[in-house]
Amino acid sequence: MSNFIEERVLSVHHWTESLFSFRTTRDPSFRFRSGQFTMIGIPVNGKPLLRAYSVASAHYEEELEFFSIKVQDGPLTSRLQHLKEGDAIMVSRKPTGTLVLDNLAPGKHLYLLGTGTGLAPFLSLIKDPETYERFEKVIIVHGVRFKKDLAYSEIISEVLPNDEFVGEMIRDQLIYYPTVTREEFRNHGRITEAMTSGKLFSDVGLPAMNRDDDRFMLCGSPAMLADVRALLDAKGWIEGNHGEPGDFVIEKAFVDK
Repeated sequence: MSNFIEERVLSVHHWTESLFSFRTTRDPSFRFRSGQFTMIGIPVNGKPLLRAYSVASAHYEEELEFFSIKVQDGPLTSRLQHLKEGDAIMVSRKPTGTLVLDNLAPGKHLYLLGTGTGLAPFLSLIKDPETYERFEKVIIVHGVRFKKDLAYSEIISEVLPNDEFVGEMIRDQLIYYPTVTREEFRNHGRITEAMTSGKLFSDVGLPAMNRDDDRFMLCGSPAMLADVRALLDAKGWIEGNHGEPGDFVIEKAFVDK
């Protein structure tokens, strides 16, 4: 059996000149856990051109969704941005990744820290009932440069709270915290600045970060990952993995091409 499934593009949404998302068919045999990524791509000159993409759709949805940047000279994204309905796309049968709930020790508050398209795995996680069964509060933090880059903001704040499957959990337990760095916004500055100053925690109405209650998932720019990791390491927090649950986990497969 091939390691890849050929899916078909069902729809494409261009959020900005540099951000887009697309939905595809989903083979019934494809299974993944909330927060995982898989390899997707297209054939180029007879060979598959592939990159790791987090699955933004819920594990129970009948379609797959992916969130991507556009890099004009990027080997893959320069091509993917021109996808249209009906186009074929290759999807690996073997999803993987560290951003799964089992890699975290029990806690009360789950902070999902994402920059740019690093939001994608958290879109899957916030639609999973298990996330709310494990944590009392789920805080999704999305850091971007400009307000226009806050893709999915209306979906998170207005559509999902009315979802027939997880709407009640989302209304009661999910907190959405968008932050912008390069123009004025109600939350302004980098994620790490909001953490070190304590502003993030006071803004969402929760206590200062503490290892007993708080768990973190990180996905996004290398700079954000490095800065938050350094902050957590300095406090003695333990990184989790598939073998040993910890206080935080980091996804290192970030698409930038």
